[in-house]
Amino acid sequence: MDDGVCAVTRSTDLRQHARLLHQAHDARLSGARVTAGLRRVVSRSWDRMVALGVTPDVRSLPDPAGPEVVERRRAESPISGVLPQLRASLTAVAEDAEHIMVITAADGFVLWREGATRVARLAEGLGFSPGADWTEGSVGTNAIGTALAEHAPVQLFSAEHFARAQHPWTCTASPIHDPRTGEMLGVVDLSGPAPTVHPTTVALVHTAVRLAESGLWSQHEQRLDSLRSVAAPLLARHRGPALVVDDHGWVAGATGLSPRDRVGVPRAGEVMLVHGLGACLPEPVPGGWLLHPTGGGGSTRLRLDLAAEPPVAVVEGRETWRHTLSRRHLQILALLMAAGPTGLDAAALSRALYDDADHLVTVRAELSRLRRVLGNLVVARPYRIAPGVAVEVPGPDVMTGLFGAATRLQRFP
Repeated sequence: MDDGVCAVTRSTDLRQHARLLHQAHDARLSGARVTAGLRRVVSRSWDRMVALGVTPDVRSLPDPAGPEVVERRRAESPISGVLPQLRASLTAVAEDAEHIMVITAADGFVLWREGATRVARLAEGLGFSPGADWTEGSVGTNAIGTALAEHAPVQLFSAEHFARAQHPWTCTASPIHDPRTGEMLGVVDLSGPAPTVHPTTVALVHTAVRLAESGLWSQHEQRLDSLRSVAAPLLARHRGPALVVDDHGWVAGATGLSPRDRVGVPRAGEVMLVHGLGACLPEPVPGGWLLHPTGGGGSTRLRLDLAAEPPVAVVEGRETWRHTLSRRHLQILALLMAAGPTGLDAAALSRALYDDADHLVTVRAELSRLRRVLGNLVVARPYRIAPGVAVEVPGPDVMTGLFGAATRLQRFP
């Protein structure tokens, strides 16, 4: 079996494959290092389970949260705004296929569970109900928890689940992201009896998630259109360059500046640096923020400070700002700085970061989060440092230290 998302193919003999997976499961629990016939995504998850001390025979789970907590979490979840779209895409299919549709938050909290009544009763026996914690650390390798851990779609079949109580199941899950920020909002899952596993379920869940994310983007555009009605008269009266942006830094209107789609995230009372504007103190307006220079020019310089702990990106204009970076964001920024004006697409970044081109969704989500911090200092299509920003390019020793081996940088196209 390869390491694709699908747990089976159309020609897989399900009985034989389930038997081989049970043998691999027993061997792994006896201490053997199993690789033959086991997908890497499953092997990685089993390693995490052993490291966490999760037992395959655990049956008692913490009591799920009460109805009032579930209702509050549902109301707070951005997914609630596209729940009708997910229901239209998956609920009827789930009922017909003897499956249930399950939606969780980004922390594995089960928000909604709908679908075939008989399967829902079986799920109750597992504690697979609204309010439950369905992360790997709580219930072992499962499509929801593993999708959260891997930041990628996952389909699991039979004994690929770590807990023996879940071996009669098959599950297909895909993370759903906020298209404005790249933030993972949760996971959408279809689960049912193991014999109902089918590779097309992966495409079905993937399509439903993409449609829901399109719905979230449409809601964002509607809010941005409303902000434009506020921005137009404000900017018409404003003297000098200025921007009106929403709470996530998306631009609703601009005057005296080249077009751009996004800047950093404005915060009340905090001066921010905007490329082309310089230092700005965000001023609240209905639905967003007005950004205009507090003084000085728009010259910008970007460098990395690796001596700091944790490392930071240093943005220098009229004043200097230091932005703390995760290791992954540090690696991405170093790659973009080294790539120069030609930049890198998502596939090239995936190869440099993960040794393959299969992590496009993860790369794009990480870039979106990085742009929330640095705004239009990082531009897209392809990803690169914005023109006009002076960059202190990391040296070969720095790149080798960040990636372990400089040869990984040869993976650029």
